[in-house]
Amino acid sequence: MSLSIRQGEFVSLLGPSGCGKSTALRIVAGLSSPSAGRLVWPGERPGQKDHDISFVFQEPTLMPWATVFANVHLPLKLKGESARVARDRVMEALEMVGLEGFAESYPRELSGGMKMRVSIARALVTKPKLLLMDEPFAALDEITRFRLNNDLLRLWEEFGWTVVFVTHSVFESVYLSNRIVIMAARPGRVVADLDVDAPYPRGEEFRTSHLYSDHCRLASDALQAAMAGEAPGA
Repeated sequence: MSLSIRQGEFVSLLGPSGCGKSTALRIVAGLSSPSAGRLVWPGERPGQKDHDISFVFQEPTLMPWATVFANVHLPLKLKGESARVARDRVMEALEMVGLEGFAESYPRELSGGMKMRVSIARALVTKPKLLLMDEPFAALDEITRFRLNNDLLRLWEEFGWTVVFVTHSVFESVYLSNRIVIMAARPGRVVADLDVDAPYPRGEEFRTSHLYSDHCRLASDALQAAMAGEAPGA
């Protein structure tokens, strides 16, 4: 798999199950090792290990015995951040996702969408440069998913992270991304790289536009070709 991502891009990885989307994220995050090849980071120092990365998994993976505040605080605690600085950072992250009033709540008291917001806040509390997201909204109902899509776009536009977002949804990938990478399986590889040349901010007007439907059609055709084992146009 060969792929270059520019700083500040919102890139969606789209492809059939088993094509290596999640594996690619895990390799970038350092959770898995590549079987061949290597990762190259802009401006990387020799021997550098840390790259300001945060990972949002498909499940919120919250500690059920801990408050929302404690869950979001965990990455800073592991980094040894001072209590005063950590508190400010945690509350800032909770405010970003609209949960500043739930700091002392427990996961059992939250809806599925709220739990995912906590997971996103925990990823943002370290102020990452690269945000990896592995189907974070897949288990949510459509209304909650749409709201979180909009919240994610708002934060991305405000803070300018680089986002790599794994999804099985053509519609979600077109709505969120300025670039969609289509992958095929056996072996996992990139078969199409599509630009979504629609301006931000995006909303319901974009979802109902001809431009949106045209991009969805292009991405869907590329995905179907990938699932059939051939590159588009072959």
